[in-house]
Amino acid sequence: MKKNILIVGNSAKESCLAKILSEEFEVFVAPGNVGMKDFATLVDIRENNVIELLNFALENDIYFTIACSESAIKADISNLFYDNGLLIFAPTADSAEFATNRAVAKKLFYKLRLPTPRFAIYEKKNLAIDYLKKCELPIVIKTDERNIKNYDMVCPTYNIAKSYIEDCFASGESKVIIEEYVYGTNFSFFVLTDGFKALPLGSVRDYRYSLDGDGGVLTDGMGACSPFIKLSFEHEDYLMNEVVYPVINYLSDNGKPYMGILGFEGVLTPEGDIAITEALLFLKDHNAQAVLSLLENNVFELMHSCAIGAFSDEYEIIDIKDEFSASLVLSSGKVVNEVITGLDEVDENVSINHLNTKQNEYTEYEVLGDRVLVVSTTAKTLGRAVSNLYDEIEGIKFRGKHYRKDICNVPSNV
Repeated sequence: MKKNILIVGNSAKESCLAKILSEEFEVFVAPGNVGMKDFATLVDIRENNVIELLNFALENDIYFTIACSESAIKADISNLFYDNGLLIFAPTADSAEFATNRAVAKKLFYKLRLPTPRFAIYEKKNLAIDYLKKCELPIVIKTDERNIKNYDMVCPTYNIAKSYIEDCFASGESKVIIEEYVYGTNFSFFVLTDGFKALPLGSVRDYRYSLDGDGGVLTDGMGACSPFIKLSFEHEDYLMNEVVYPVINYLSDNGKPYMGILGFEGVLTPEGDIAITEALLFLKDHNAQAVLSLLENNVFELMHSCAIGAFSDEYEIIDIKDEFSASLVLSSGKVVNEVITGLDEVDENVSINHLNTKQNEYTEYEVLGDRVLVVSTTAKTLGRAVSNLYDEIEGIKFRGKHYRKDICNVPSNV
């Protein structure tokens, strides 16, 4: 009889994980989304309703829980489950504060002397606007917490930056972060950690801008390629020694070890330097499939080992396949309630994870606007993975379909 696994979250990263685990477990996802119905049981409980999630886990013989959701982690689902004798893979709210609050993260980066762009944090609009006058342009404006109301904005002029700061405070933001813009290539680097030991899980070339050629606004992600081929072994050693371990050692030394997947977003400059811009609680929707599809190790066994405190003894390395993966986000912009066709016709080796869809009375999938689907492929070469990806995307159709057409532009034999 299969053991029961509970995944907490509702987006593409949870879908990816649920699909992998469904091969050997009975998977429940709270609350999940309609794209998961074929391989998981959806549970109608909000991610931040951790008491109800606990009751569900106790009543349904849940063997292991994986919390991907930021709101669940901020509600301290980890401590609650452990206090009630349940195994869970997720950091505590205290240990994860720096990855859920950008101001806390930037202060921690500064305190630990991590390679991070210059920044300033303001709670008052007028002070933030005054600071802009001293800044070299372009400049990056971020909100304190990630949300769908306000994207990160790269502002090429003072007037655009001023207007965006005004909009942020007008929409209820309590703080803005003004950050130096770093020229280079966006990437993410992920590790798995039990709070004391960390091992590389994968690197990703991120495509965060909404338009080709890195135009438009900064989004949560429009595409990804893994591994990031420009990130050398020396770069990875640098990240482990100068970024990852200073952070996890600081947290453990202060009585709040971080157990889970920990990520760092950064920029690799043309000179080969690294600037760390964000801390991440988990994999992101646009890159989760790209990272997890390349793992040789069993994903559950890795997470379970961390949760029971055996990771340091059981693993010296996480084995990565000698392959490449590519993922692309399809969006519909402001178009909603349009039927998606072609999903049943994609190649069986292509993974599709839903972000923002629904099913109509005919069980057809419809778009709900903004980012809709994440489509992913894996191949022996990066060029082949990207080529296959674009070939398959052509067959997926809906009104308003938009996607970047320049993800990892490399020859198919590379």
